Amino acid sequence: MGKAAAASCSSTRGLVSLLSAVPCLACKQPPPSRAAMSLSAASSEGPPPVAGPGSDTYKGWLFKWTNYLKGYQRRWFVLSNGLLSYYRTQAEMAHTCRGTINLSTAHIDTEDSCNIVLSSGGRTYHLKASSEVERQRWVTALELAKAKAIRMRDNQSDDSGDEEPASQSDKSELHSTLKNLSSKLEDLSTCNDLIAKHGAALQRSLSELENLKLPAESGEKIKAVNERATLFRITSNAMINACRDFLDLAETHSRKWQRALQYEREQRTRLEETIEQLAKQHNSLERACRGAPGLTVNTVTRAPKGNVLTVKGEASDEDEDTEYFDAMEDAPSFITVAADPTKHHRRTDSNLSGASEGRADDWNLEDSVFECSTRSSFDATGKDVVSKKSRRTQIPDKPNYSLNLWSIMKNCIGKELSKIPMPVNFNEPLSMLQRLTEDLEYHELLDKAVKCESSTEQMCFVAAFSVSSYSTTVHRTAKPFNPLLGETYELDRLDEMGFRSLCEQVSHHPPAAAHHVYSRRGWTLWQEITIASKFRGKYLSIMPLGAIHLEFHSSGNHYIWRKVTSTVHNIIVGKLWIDQSGDIEIINYKSKDKCQLKFSPYSYFSRDVPRKVTGVVMDAEGKAHYVMSGTWDEKMECSKIVQSSLGSSSMEGKLPKTVYQTLSPRVLWKKYPLPENAENMYYFSSLALTLNEMEEGMAPTDSRLRPDQRLMENGKWDEANMEKQRLEEKQRAVRRQREAAAVVALEEGQDYEGYIPLWFERKVDPATGELICVYKGGYWEAKERQDWSMCPNIF
Repeated sequence: MGKAAAASCSSTRGLVSLLSAVPCLACKQPPPSRAAMSLSAASSEGPPPVAGPGSDTYKGWLFKWTNYLKGYQRRWFVLSNGLLSYYRTQAEMAHTCRGTINLSTAHIDTEDSCNIVLSSGGRTYHLKASSEVERQRWVTALELAKAKAIRMRDNQSDDSGDEEPASQSDKSELHSTLKNLSSKLEDLSTCNDLIAKHGAALQRSLSELENLKLPAESGEKIKAVNERATLFRITSNAMINACRDFLDLAETHSRKWQRALQYEREQRTRLEETIEQLAKQHNSLERACRGAPGLTVNTVTRAPKGNVLTVKGEASDEDEDTEYFDAMEDAPSFITVAADPTKHHRRTDSNLSGASEGRADDWNLEDSVFECSTRSSFDATGKDVVSKKSRRTQIPDKPNYSLNLWSIMKNCIGKELSKIPMPVNFNEPLSMLQRLTEDLEYHELLDKAVKCESSTEQMCFVAAFSVSSYSTTVHRTAKPFNPLLGETYELDRLDEMGFRSLCEQVSHHPPAAAHHVYSRRGWTLWQEITIASKFRGKYLSIMPLGAIHLEFHSSGNHYIWRKVTSTVHNIIVGKLWIDQSGDIEIINYKSKDKCQLKFSPYSYFSRDVPRKVTGVVMDAEGKAHYVMSGTWDEKMECSKIVQSSLGSSSMEGKLPKTVYQTLSPRVLWKKYPLPENAENMYYFSSLALTLNEMEEGMAPTDSRLRPDQRLMENGKWDEANMEKQRLEEKQRAVRRQREAAAVVALEEGQDYEGYIPLWFERKVDPATGELICVYKGGYWEAKERQDWSMCPNIF
């Protein structure tokens, strides 16, 4: 028995050694090249640049020449797959590449001990390393990457890597490729099944081998084990070979698709550069023609060439002031999971950190507040009292006027838009004061918020109201009229909707408007908004500055928030479209409740719903009560949180997300449909169509009486442009008189107060400590008396 056991153990050790001698082909990798080892060794001698996994990726900081004003700027460079790309920071690698050079066609030169010059296809990068050693590391890495890129290009020149990859990748080739991939996938699946089957049999044999007692049986069992091990090895090798074939095929086509994608990217970059270059040349030619009409033909033809800067002082291919939105936005910091209401009556799980315990029957917000989305707030069938006056439902159609946009905007890049004389062709027949009043279209949300007993529930309606004000902007890419100083706008809907609103332009530069709304249904809203806008060339940024205040009369809850940034894209080329992005923090200064709303910028690569808005309503202790979700152009929903917990971190280095278990969502706000024929009426909503309708007894400074705006609404754009110039010149003359009076007062040693608003006065807000224009009263009383003697003549 002892000898048999020893023989069995010896046989087992031989079998184990035999199996261990079989090469693991799946993990088999070729040895690193000498160049790769030298590059890796060089990168490990000091700080960045560093080599990534393998020798194909190389990263580090270099200084890149931008222009003569800014000189060399520190940039993060990444060398990968024969391409050298750069970013402002390492964080930008996830979304924004500032430029790329293909090394297979690049020329690498060294000016001195620390400089590197790369040129390819008319693009030149002047780079500088921090030391000569670092420069040599980069040169070595660039030369190796260039040689490898040239070999790949030469070896696969017959594999649709020519100038037009799209012409080679026709439908038949794609079908054949997919068929081959499917066939290899089936082979892999078959081999996988066989490996599983033979592996199970081998395990059983090994178990039996261990339990042997008779030496006579051991020889037969060991023989069976060897046969099965051999069969298992053969099957494994077959599967590994199939895997290798599949990998080779996938890599071949992956390189082909990468080259096609790179070709399209380069074509797009060239097209953008060509358009920008043509715009610069066009601008230069126009200035040359205006400034020197007697120039010879040779001089004019040389002017565009001067714009093609290939020397060291070339214009940088990046704009330091350009705003970039993330191509892939980070996911929100919380995840919502639907909870079963029947299971959350009195749940107190101890393993949930910071649980927001609650009962399902506590969820008493009204379900589907605007359930009937086809009903307008101005219909006779609406919830409000039937209107005493029938409001208009249409305005004259917008004329089809053509205009050369570039001829007007080319000299406006980087300027404040309110200071640029713009024709009415870019406007809509409403003033900024009327657009500000249009935020009240969904005032019913505030009427419902008055009835809420809980401050957190009330916060949900306030948050939905703050989002609803952007729903009218989704198609409204036209610019409203800049109000004249002292211009006012009233909207008296006290009998119909329970509120009355008053706006006044209280400053011209910077343009600022004060707004006050009183509702007899239990709330008051006031704000002073300054619009800052910048034309960036490709897009227009509109930044509303100032806080919005909302106070409920019965509870005394005082809410304050600020607006997000609006961006109008495709100013020069393409169809105009508008986006909202940024964060809104709503604070109840009485109870200290908060609501954080995030407006996600649109991204072509994102899987999220466009125009997405998410948020959480928390109390003063930071405990989350409700989750807000929806879009700023359609609807907002509210979900009550029953429990919350910290999830596991999915990515290294990132904080774990909070997981909220919520009840079924309730619709708080839903957008009203646009009126019929809205596309020909500037995409006005039902409320917007009535904003410029004439009223009785209004102040002579009201926007409805503005002549250029009225002419534009009636389709007389030429007359409107002339009237607009007259009004602006009249306003400039008044401003010059005011400036002259200020100079006289200064010479006489007297104080000069400047312009004083008529219906508003500046006071320090007790909640924020800011100086804000608040309504001082008197307007509605003057309207009742019809005494407008104090109003200036601005029209």
